[in-house]
Amino acid sequence: MSVQSETPVRHKQPGWIAWGGQQRVLIALILLILFGALRYDHFLGAFNVLSVLRYNSMFALTSLGMCFVIMTAGIDLSVGTTAACASVVSALLSPYGLVPGLLGGIGAGALVGVVNGYMVTRMKILPFIATLSGMLMASGVGLLLAHNQSVSVSYDTDFVWLGQGDLLGLPVPAWLAGAAYVYGSVTLNFTSFGRYALAVGGNEEASRLMGLPVDRILFWTYVQSGVTAGLAGVILASQFGAGQPAEGVGWELFSIAAVVVGGTLLTGGVGSVATTLIGVLLLGLIFNVLNFENGLGWISLSAYWQSVVRGVFLMVVVMAGSGPAMRKLRTA
Repeated sequence: MSVQSETPVRHKQPGWIAWGGQQRVLIALILLILFGALRYDHFLGAFNVLSVLRYNSMFALTSLGMCFVIMTAGIDLSVGTTAACASVVSALLSPYGLVPGLLGGIGAGALVGVVNGYMVTRMKILPFIATLSGMLMASGVGLLLAHNQSVSVSYDTDFVWLGQGDLLGLPVPAWLAGAAYVYGSVTLNFTSFGRYALAVGGNEEASRLMGLPVDRILFWTYVQSGVTAGLAGVILASQFGAGQPAEGVGWELFSIAAVVVGGTLLTGGVGSVATTLIGVLLLGLIFNVLNFENGLGWISLSAYWQSVVRGVFLMVVVMAGSGPAMRKLRTA
């Protein structure tokens, strides 16, 4: 008697339901914009829109680097302090002009990324521990260089144009973040590096057996995260007129939340650059809405309460993403 295996029947959802599930982050962003436009005056005004783009460009950059790291099933806890350290370095170099300040900040971020990548790939330290060490290192170096105080940038050069200037009606930081996301999208979708990063995150051991350069992919992923964090630090210094060695606290949480909201699994192997950007905009607008609500007087949330809201939101996001992650683990 032959035994036939039974294949479970999967009921296919209607197309519009499947599309809605895939585009839920974009739908949430559109609904939030509509809510803000209907409830608050000047929500869609040029000043508010440009301010949101200018300020959140820093988080967009750190989230882009975090996206690639998480796609490889890693984590980078150092992006916030790396940005803070890079802001100090770029501020110190700002008297020499825009280019030295820009390259100095990016170089500082890249150096932290190299250290993180070396610890993960050569020393075989868990990414959580390795980047925690990188976080403490970057924080200490930034405080030492700044002598535990803000470092004013030079206004005698055009360095502040990077953070405070406009180009074709849009903030320069938004252009920089946009260019970085174009690079990230092309890298992920049209290069071997992007395909290998997803493969490593999906199954690192299988990737090694297939002959993929796993260590090299992981190393450059952390370097890339350091570079984007360094660029965020340059924007931080030029936008606020000073290097901020104590800034960056909680930036890693914002970046992780934006990446997970965008559909990238914490277990790796699945990710999207475009939806990560949507996640950044969604989180940025949530706090923008809170600020508008404070102005109306209906509620009054201090910066401390907004941190509570951010933490609760991150918890909800991670819990929502744990379902797909567990399904991936069960099917692995």
